[in-house]
Amino acid sequence: MISTPLIDRRAFLRSAGLAFVTGLGARSAFALERTDAVYASGLKRPDGSFAIGLVSEAGTLIDEIALPGRIHGLCHSAANGLSVAFARRPGTFAVIFDAKKSVEPRIIAAAEGRHYFGHGAFSPDGRLFYASENDFDANAGVIGIYDCLSGFERVGEVPAHGIGTHDITVTADGLLVIANGGIETHPDFGRTKRNLDHMEPSLVLADATTGALIEKHVLPPDLKQLSTRHLDVALDGRIWFACQYEGPRTDRPPLVGHFAKGAPISFVDLPDETTDRLGNYVGAIAVNQAQGLVGIASPKNGLWAVLDGRDGRLISETVLTDAAGIAPSPTSFAVSSYRGDFLDRKNPVAWDQHIIQL
Repeated sequence: MISTPLIDRRAFLRSAGLAFVTGLGARSAFALERTDAVYASGLKRPDGSFAIGLVSEAGTLIDEIALPGRIHGLCHSAANGLSVAFARRPGTFAVIFDAKKSVEPRIIAAAEGRHYFGHGAFSPDGRLFYASENDFDANAGVIGIYDCLSGFERVGEVPAHGIGTHDITVTADGLLVIANGGIETHPDFGRTKRNLDHMEPSLVLADATTGALIEKHVLPPDLKQLSTRHLDVALDGRIWFACQYEGPRTDRPPLVGHFAKGAPISFVDLPDETTDRLGNYVGAIAVNQAQGLVGIASPKNGLWAVLDGRDGRLISETVLTDAAGIAPSPTSFAVSSYRGDFLDRKNPVAWDQHIIQL
């Protein structure tokens, strides 16, 4: 049998992954003396290696957990205190960690015939976590289900009801919210997008226990190249989503919208100048529930913006070269960049695309 990079990575993780991660994230003396982590994000070090960075409320990097490769998204559970970081597509590892270091980091591998799409979410009670995955031979998105109480064993999967599944979340009442980007990929072809002329983007609500489809919002034909990628949930239950456009650069598609159970998709009408500055690409979205704000960030032309969570009205936009992740802060949003910016601090690393608040 001819080995592939996917099989080689999985074999490596199963044989050496746990040993690789355990002990590589020891808290620095500086961190012990100063503060606890408030945020976490993937990062690339100056030597080209990767880690999870734990960050203070002021934006200072205070600790790291070494990784065997690059991650993309992360999720956190307030119920059990754990977080999970997922490998970047088409990666096959995920790392479970506790920012307070009460348990050692643990690495798990994707199931055979699956790879991670880079995102996941915990159940409200913290007993399960869900991962967006690719059944790549069937060209179907699936949601892998993992039991936190039994060694993070993969206990099943449910359909994502679409392809190119990306970000997911779980609402407090047990709804699984799924952003199917609509893009076909296969690990044999790396990150190549294989169906840009016939994409199938959609937004799905499903039962988190059974996977039964509750609602599916398919984007209209004139927006078939608008990939629905990232999600967050507002206090009023509305689901905000951000998109990345795969069509002509001269088009000005809507890039942000919201919907709710029983309600249709509603797109935000951003000013043309803002859409141009976003480069038809929103790489991250976050809802600040306490402040009633929605934040978006784009590395394309280096911009992050704040919207009114009631109606999507543009409140502010800020130029930040290579803007990457965004997460709620006490007053607005914490934003990072590929150049090391995090809030008002500059760190000697390249931050990755997403931030979670711990």
